[in-house]
Amino acid sequence: MIPVLLLAKLKGVSSKTATDPFVAKGFFAVFPTVGNLLYLTARAIDARHAVEFGTSFGLSAIYLAAAMRDNGGRFVGSDIEPGKVAVARRNLDEAGLSAVSEVREGDALQTLKDLAAPVDLVLFDGWKDLYLPVLDILKPRLRRESVVVADNIRHPFIVRKTMARYVAYMHDPANGFRSTTLPIGSGIEYSVFDG
Repeated sequence: MIPVLLLAKLKGVSSKTATDPFVAKGFFAVFPTVGNLLYLTARAIDARHAVEFGTSFGLSAIYLAAAMRDNGGRFVGSDIEPGKVAVARRNLDEAGLSAVSEVREGDALQTLKDLAAPVDLVLFDGWKDLYLPVLDILKPRLRRESVVVADNIRHPFIVRKTMARYVAYMHDPANGFRSTTLPIGSGIEYSVFDG
């Protein structure tokens, strides 16, 4: 993907436009260690409302929806790629989790703006430039001690400046979070909302 991003920069095309074909067809999933951490975190905090930005084919959604089933809660995911949304819905259905889950198709800045509060657990695994704007939408719906997990913090193909801004925001106590970067998978930022 790096050559594509370099070519885009030289041609003056945004990285999102340049990578759209890769994003539409690319297989992106959390590492099993991250999936297990999501499931265990949701169970430990008795999460009843889990939300994911960047559901892709729904593999991380299965971990979150399974925890919501076991806690008596509900999972809501969002992805902009119609083909991925269809596969994610099918995967959740085949896992027996469709009754406790919903995957919304479209721009997360629109699809996630009407969520009911409280949101107990959030997974960011979508377009990295949107982590903070989507957080702005979700933050008023978080309860004290909600957990926010951001994937790919140290991924080699991700623009480091974008992730550095997100990490700096989460580490600034003025923004209401306690946060740490965990060296699992391709790096996750694990944050707890202080309210």
